[in-house]
Amino acid sequence: MLTGRDVTEARDAVRRPGRPRSERADRAIIDAALDTFAERGIEGLHCEAVAARAGVGKATLYRRFGGKEDLLVAALASLKSPLPEPRGGPVRDDLTAMLEVMARDAADPRFVRLFAMLHADPGNRYPRLMARYLETVVEPRREMMRSVLRRGIATGELRADADIEIALLALSGAVVARQKEHALPGDSTFVARLVDELLLGLAPR
Repeated sequence: MLTGRDVTEARDAVRRPGRPRSERADRAIIDAALDTFAERGIEGLHCEAVAARAGVGKATLYRRFGGKEDLLVAALASLKSPLPEPRGGPVRDDLTAMLEVMARDAADPRFVRLFAMLHADPGNRYPRLMARYLETVVEPRREMMRSVLRRGIATGELRADADIEIALLALSGAVVARQKEHALPGDSTFVARLVDELLLGLAPR
């Protein structure tokens, strides 16, 4: 998941230059976009309707976001809590801290519903939207976790031949699957157990 700085940069990347921003207007537009998406899906999300719902003019919205795709990417980014910056200590500690944030997000019913809607929609109808979402929201968070795993290899905590991409998918996928399938009880030790089990397989032999 993104750091606070990553989320800001992702939003700034899709905003058009203009007058100094109002944080209240920003929040109102994002909330209106999320509510509209929840009610109407991607097809029913129109910038004019979002602006009206947020109580701002269309010009205010378009100064911040170039269009529907920019707006939705920024709105979805706002749902993800910032990941903690790696501290550079044991790999286990950094991975656990990151996954605990992801697990809290995944337990939020609104988060679950909106992301289920996003991924349920046929991606080939909105290929540019999905590509931008992956590039600006998902990939920076994955790269943070990769950096921790690479550091573990460099320090000898993990095997030199450890498959970083498989480890990344196993960690993040388990958090999502647990919430979706309710396969395991919602106890506070889940993330620590998950990290410990994975690190057993990645440890030097």
